[in-house]
This record gives sequence, C-alpha cells and structure tokens, in this order.
Amino acid sequence: MATEPDGIELNERELREIAGYAADVAHRVLPLFEQSHPADTRPRDAVAAAYAFAGGGRRTAALRRSAWAAYRAAREAATASPASPASPAPPTPPASPAAGDAALAASHAAAAAYLHPRASAHQVKHILGAAAHAARAQELAYGDDGHAAAETLEWARHHAPAAVVAVLGRLPAAPPGGGRAGEILRELDAALRR
Repeated sequence: MATEPDGIELNERELREIAGYAADVAHRVLPLFEQSHPADTRPRDAVAAAYAFAGGGRRTAALRRSAWAAYRAAREAATASPASPASPAPPTPPASPAAGDAALAASHAAAAAYLHPRASAHQVKHILGAAAHAARAQELAYGDDGHAAAETLEWARHHAPAAVVAVLGRLPAAPPGGGRAGEILRELDAALRR
C-alpha cells in the first residue's frame, strides 16, 4: 500500500494478519453477546467477515457494512429495554454492557481491515480496538473484575502476530480518552511496544 505524507509503511500481508488477530480476540467473547441476544448474528457476521478478509478476501462494502452492523448491535445491547406491556412487539433483552462491548470487539475486528497507512494515534484503535473491547466485555461480565480483563490482555499480548507489533512500532502511542476501554487499549499498546 502506498504511503502518504505523514504515512507509514503498511503492506497487505500485515493488514490481513492484523485483521485475523482482531477476529481471534473478538471471537473469544462472542458468547457474552450471544447469551443475551441469541438471534442477533451481526457480531458473529462481522467476525466472520474479518476472518474472510484475513484469509485472502477483498475489502468490500459488505465488510464495512458488517462492521457498522456489529456497532449498531453493540449500541442496542447496551441500551436495550423491555417493550411496554401494551406493545405487541416481543420484549427486547435487558441492557447488557458486557454484550455491548463484545459486539464492539466484533465491530473493531471487521474494521481492522480499514487500517490506514497514516502516522496517527487513532490508527492504534484499528489494531487493538477488538482486544480492548474484548477485555472490557470480560471485565463487565465478571463484575468489573480486573483479573478477567488481565487474562484477556495476556492472551492478546501473547497471541499478537509480528505484524501487530511491527505496525504499532510505526505509529504514535494510543490516544487518550475512550473510558475504561481506552485505558485497556493504552495498557495493551504499551505492553506490545516493550
């Protein structure tokens, strides 16, 4: 891939490895979403699309749509509320922050294919966003237990392919903000740069 001013080197093999890594991390927490939303396949579809790209598929509009669909599933999972008794619609599952972060991990996995060769701290989110949200989903599922997040981060650190570490080394450190998931993102970014 060509670079632009303030750009970084980024080749297709690296991009595919990063997407595969993001899909692996997101796949680990899909059950946290599917337990409360068994009929909603949007996060699983996003992870499958990321795997397809990692395996040699093209970056298509369908891949981008799957990332956005998983993002919408995350928003709905985090804010779901039961239907009113007078409503003929079936009740929606109760809000689940853990399910929301699990779906965000899936969204980030599909979006990893859209990492840009720019020297921007924002690009770190394309690389590590799935891992950060997967760790946050685990943390929320186990009552803000930092140990659950630590296990996910340890897995993510040990399974990061060389492309993840190499590309992170070409980027500025992860940006500030992003709440607890942002803190996790910065923690993992720092660990992978050592």
